[in-house]
Amino acid sequence: GLARKAVVLTLLGFAAADFVITRSLSLADAAVHLIQNPHGQRLLADVWDELPIENHALWSPLEYLLRRVADPQVAITLGLSIVSFAAWQALKRGLGRRILLVTAAAVVCYLTLSAVVIVSALVYVARHGELIDEWGRMVFAAPPADDVTAGALGWEWAALGIAVWSFPQMALGLSGFEMILAVVPRIRDGAATADGVSQRVRGARKLMLAAAAAMSLYLVSAVVATTLLVPEAALAPNGAAEHRALAYLAHGSPLADGQGAAAINPLFGERFGDLVDLSTAAILCLAGASVTMGLQSLLPHYLNRLGMEVSWAGKIHVIVHLLNVIVLVVTVVFRASPASQQWAYATSVLVLLSGAALAAAISLARDALRGRPSNVLGAVSIGAAAFFLVMTGLTVVINHSGLTIALAFVAAILISSFISRWIRSTELRFEGFEFDVDASRGRWDALCRSGPTVLVPHRPGLVPLAERQRVIQREYRLDPATPVVFVEVTLGDPSNFYQQPLIRVEREGELEVIRVSRCCSVAHVLAAMCLELRRDGN
Repeated sequence: GLARKAVVLTLLGFAAADFVITRSLSLADAAVHLIQNPHGQRLLADVWDELPIENHALWSPLEYLLRRVADPQVAITLGLSIVSFAAWQALKRGLGRRILLVTAAAVVCYLTLSAVVIVSALVYVARHGELIDEWGRMVFAAPPADDVTAGALGWEWAALGIAVWSFPQMALGLSGFEMILAVVPRIRDGAATADGVSQRVRGARKLMLAAAAAMSLYLVSAVVATTLLVPEAALAPNGAAEHRALAYLAHGSPLADGQGAAAINPLFGERFGDLVDLSTAAILCLAGASVTMGLQSLLPHYLNRLGMEVSWAGKIHVIVHLLNVIVLVVTVVFRASPASQQWAYATSVLVLLSGAALAAAISLARDALRGRPSNVLGAVSIGAAAFFLVMTGLTVVINHSGLTIALAFVAAILISSFISRWIRSTELRFEGFEFDVDASRGRWDALCRSGPTVLVPHRPGLVPLAERQRVIQREYRLDPATPVVFVEVTLGDPSNFYQQPLIRVEREGELEVIRVSRCCSVAHVLAAMCLELRRDGN
């Protein structure tokens, strides 16, 4: 009921925050690759310094805004966001074969170039074992003499603590995995297989497995390679490799051991680095467009079901346009900084993964009640949900920006829902009747063709039907021969907007009663019944 819908709306708030931050973060990261590219730096030196940014005659807030927007990182990110939105305009009518081929080619190019950099780096590390030894000495160095706790626990527990504390940042490596849920409806569905699983479920499982395997392999290997080979100063804030460590290696930049990255692979250099930067920027811009498509298929579906989107607003995609404006605002507020947005993104991702793990655990528990035990999978799902919830709490403790943004979206959804449902209160909100048995359907059709009928609403449990009929006939001076049909409406979940009531037609002695259940609004159900009963013109 209401509690379940409150949970759904909360998750929708986090999903909206996740998608908005994902798009803003992806485009900001793409801007970093373009700006840090040697060609980009030369272009900035030639063009950006010539812009007349100084203007003290402007209103101070406007001048402050212009200065912030004039920052190269912010300006380029805003430009990429507009380009990404234009790409969505071209894609919103559907994904054709040519578009799929282009996007697939972009993904293959990005994965191939990244694989060349990672594999070359790992081969170089394997040939230079001293890099691993040096890293081990730095990480597992003996604790200070006065650190009794570290000495008592040992380096194993210290390493585990570091891993747990660092997990929220590593959640960035899960980027995009949660969006598979948004593309599931686009997977082709068909007849169920021999074990009762539909093709859509099988396709979603294959997609998730392939994504998880590729992400795990690329993430772990890339972190190992860049940690061992990129100098610590380059990975620090404002360093040359910040948010672009693989591109740093691809450009042939200096390594931690003093060698040039060209020693890793003779292909590495400015031209190869340009390819890596361009492919990375392209894939990140495509990610921004795909995020908008995910929002287009996810949010309106739920909001429309709950009456939270006005019909005309859905036709012109008001929600999507509003979220695009929010992306621009978030870009300016966070100065298009990936470092500033990563905590908000990590919070949203971990909340969505926690919700998915809980949903899996609940589904497996229901299967167990139906006689299909799955104790191992259930325990794994519960453990995963608990782990993600703990990591979510840790992330909020470190930085609460993600929680703040998500709660702002939740508040916006709730406020807009109240306004929208108030505006739409006069809509019929009716999707047709269902019947408990064929006899009820037949009697209902007969009533619709039988001419004028007196329909009397009756609240069960107050007075007997016979007494109610005598009162009605006396007060309204009805002829005893006039057919009277009583209606008992049982209110269901009022938080639903559209309703498909269930009709059961019964007789109690000489009286006929229509009992209607699964209703979200008594008044709307009575109006729908009256319209159906007069469909022959009487």
